[in-house]
Amino acid sequence: MVKKEIEKRGYGSQWVWVVFALVAVFVAMVMSSRTSSKIGFFGAIDRACPCSRGTPKYSGMVEDCCCDYETVNHLNEEVLYPSLQELVKTPFFRYFKVKLWCDCPFWPDDGMCRLRDCSVCECPDSEFSESFKKPHRLSMNGLVCQEGKPQAAVDRTLDSKAFRGWTEIDNPWTNDDETDNDEMTYVNLQLNPERYTGYTGPSARRIWDAVYSENCPKYPSQESCQEEKILYKLISGLHSSISIHIAADYLLDEATNLWGQNLTLLYDRVLQYPDRVSNLYFTYLFVLRAVTKAADYLEQAEYDTGNPNEDLKTQSLMKQLLYNPKLQAACPVPFDEAKLWKGQSGPELKQNIQQQFRNISALMDCVGCEKCRLWGKLQVLGLGTALKILFSDNGQENLGQALQLQRNEVIALMNLLNRLSESVEFVRKIGPTAERIIEGHSFSHITLIRSWKIFLSYAAANLFTMKTRLSEKPCSWFEKFPIL
Repeated sequence: MVKKEIEKRGYGSQWVWVVFALVAVFVAMVMSSRTSSKIGFFGAIDRACPCSRGTPKYSGMVEDCCCDYETVNHLNEEVLYPSLQELVKTPFFRYFKVKLWCDCPFWPDDGMCRLRDCSVCECPDSEFSESFKKPHRLSMNGLVCQEGKPQAAVDRTLDSKAFRGWTEIDNPWTNDDETDNDEMTYVNLQLNPERYTGYTGPSARRIWDAVYSENCPKYPSQESCQEEKILYKLISGLHSSISIHIAADYLLDEATNLWGQNLTLLYDRVLQYPDRVSNLYFTYLFVLRAVTKAADYLEQAEYDTGNPNEDLKTQSLMKQLLYNPKLQAACPVPFDEAKLWKGQSGPELKQNIQQQFRNISALMDCVGCEKCRLWGKLQVLGLGTALKILFSDNGQENLGQALQLQRNEVIALMNLLNRLSESVEFVRKIGPTAERIIEGHSFSHITLIRSWKIFLSYAAANLFTMKTRLSEKPCSWFEKFPIL
């Protein structure tokens, strides 16, 4: 009797630990579900936890630039972001001239989009004058104009005065001939936002693979010069910005057409890689430097669209942006381009990198999604315009007398700066909370898995012990309900 009583107590104490393990697993599951119920992977964040306000993850000087992260965030939030948001909505900066129907010079175009939102849809020609009809338009494969769906429709109602007063000159850094108007079309950027389109798979990956492996490789630090590093960082920063815009405006549910923020995508593509965030800031400051360097030219440019009130507003906004006292005081020279292209090999190196960037520009014709191609071409042209401004051949101080920009270059430049500004602002506001959520979920899942492993191993050991001790009893519950 005593022996049996001891065995019973032994079994009881062992099962106490099993029950304890089960409780631990249950608590971990509850805590994980509570966290996920407040803030999901997909969708907007209700509010940021006050405890996250502490030392910023990115601090100190932005690599290869003349401003620190804190200053950039402050200037962007207070000055640049609100000004650019207003500027790009003006009639002058709203329309972009682009070739959307070019054959890929490197491989047959096999890109297919899952969503109709991928296309930049042409509306009936009857809406426009003869001057806007394109005689050599490629087939659109029977796409139906999505009337009433502004994210896919093209607004081409333009005044004939909107494009006067600007020189027609080609950009040596880009592949498209900007003086060739035969196959150009005008796109309302406000009605064709950069966001998720469903363009994924081998075709999309091949574009970026070609960009990085063939034209913009990430050289080992000991093998690369400053100029080669800069080209890589510019493309990486642009890539990060594009990924951020996709994550910020993502189709969460195709059935209900629900759009929102995809925090998992944001973390997986950008936030978990500090160099990608750093390169975003670098590209932003590089383009900002080009804009401030060309300030005199941009101030005197004609922003004439035939709407006097809007044109005056555009000119006023440009002046406020270019000569903002906070910007001039805190970050007068965001990037110092004077240190590049030095030595005897400077001209040859510049020519090589210019050709690499032209190849990257040509790759935009291989993008199999029209809306992606639109924003790819605009932002690459904007980056090419920044390169043209900063690395003009004469290198004179009075850039306004030598620099010549066409209207489309200025539109691309300012819209690119706005895209980068939006990405920096999104990372500043959402980044810390998104990192805490995703990394917190990962920690909860790891804890849950470990708890299950402990429970299963402990339960298996105890069940084996109990089965051994009770094996002499006939028709035990182990024989009725075998587990091991």
